[in-house]
Amino acid sequence: MSSSPATPAQQPTRARYWVVFFAVTLAILAYIDRVAISQAAPEIKRDLGFSQEQMGLIFSAFAFGYALFEIPGGWLGDWMGPRRVLLRIVLWWSFFTAATGWMWSFTSMWVTRFLFGAGEAGCFPNITKSFTTWLPLHERVRAQGILWSFARWGGAFTPPLFVLLFSVMSWKMVFLVFGLIGLVWGYFFYRWYRDNPADHPSVNAAELALLQGAEGTASGHGDVPWGKLIGSGSVWLLWSQYFLLSYPWYFYITWLPTWLQEGRGLTMTESAGYAIFPLLFGGFGSLFAGFLAKSFAIRIGSVDRARRIMGVIGFAGAMSFLLIVIQVKDPLWCMLAMGMASFSNDLVMPGAWGACMDIGGKYAGTVAGSMNMMGNFAGILAPAIGGVILARFNNDWDMFLYTMAGAYALGILIWPFINSTKPLELR
Repeated sequence: MSSSPATPAQQPTRARYWVVFFAVTLAILAYIDRVAISQAAPEIKRDLGFSQEQMGLIFSAFAFGYALFEIPGGWLGDWMGPRRVLLRIVLWWSFFTAATGWMWSFTSMWVTRFLFGAGEAGCFPNITKSFTTWLPLHERVRAQGILWSFARWGGAFTPPLFVLLFSVMSWKMVFLVFGLIGLVWGYFFYRWYRDNPADHPSVNAAELALLQGAEGTASGHGDVPWGKLIGSGSVWLLWSQYFLLSYPWYFYITWLPTWLQEGRGLTMTESAGYAIFPLLFGGFGSLFAGFLAKSFAIRIGSVDRARRIMGVIGFAGAMSFLLIVIQVKDPLWCMLAMGMASFSNDLVMPGAWGACMDIGGKYAGTVAGSMNMMGNFAGILAPAIGGVILARFNNDWDMFLYTMAGAYALGILIWPFINSTKPLELR
């Protein structure tokens, strides 16, 4: 525990920024591992003889496992602390990332991707829990903006990275390489991180003073007020908007390369270049919203109102740009419009995750896990619905895209009614 007394001249140390660094690198790794299969999909279909519907179900398997284990993963972080939980999460998902390349049939691949999703579940709720403990209130939403920016950028550059590695090894070996990276992260994280900042030798008294209340959120909290959580209208609306936000977004990390190759006639290398756009632009959207949040809230006079306005703008922009995508056939202009749809999508992200921290407090891991669970229920539906539409309606990609624009339209109606700052314990 840090024991040096605080003096007027003492400057706070910056150990808390290492927490942001570990969170960002983990987010990048998570998105590399989950996006890789979208780029590998055409090769997997050819090698293993999968149909469009089977590939859609395999995409959904990840989201199914992810959704089912989100709340348990977040609750474990509230109870045990993120240090032990995140290490277990990373070791689990790294193994099943590597195992993806060892599969031989539809059933084996589906089970492996389900278990991979179960492993990644709890990642972002536990990161959110660590931010609640390690960062002062005014830095939390900005950190969420940075986190989601780099998460998106990690996914954005996975397609060209995959193509580069695929030029020298099989897709099966690429998954093995991606799996090994997680082991390196887990080693350094576990050595450095502590659940309570007061237990870390790099934190001085001045920095600890910035984190007043950290000991309250860092200690175990297994007694989640489930009645208040389930009975909160704002929590239900938070779940609903994240479901609607995630339904179109899953297209970017599942069917997008296939759409570019089969729907727009591009080669794997060409599609890898264009596939960067949505997640690249989305990262800028998260960063913009995260850094704008504080000043916008001051200008509006309310954090809650600022989040509502940003949520409406994000959903409306995403819907409008996605409708443009359907009309434009030129690959460059089409993907620029899809990039702007993703940019608008991610204007919502920092505020939504900031709401989980403010509503959840010491139960932030559980609240964040419940929201992310609902988002990933959409991730179960979206790829499978896409596979059914493509199989039953003669590869009608536009019909699939219209369902995504419709989800964004519904999201516009939800944000005006969310109270995103009132803690769960006061409801």
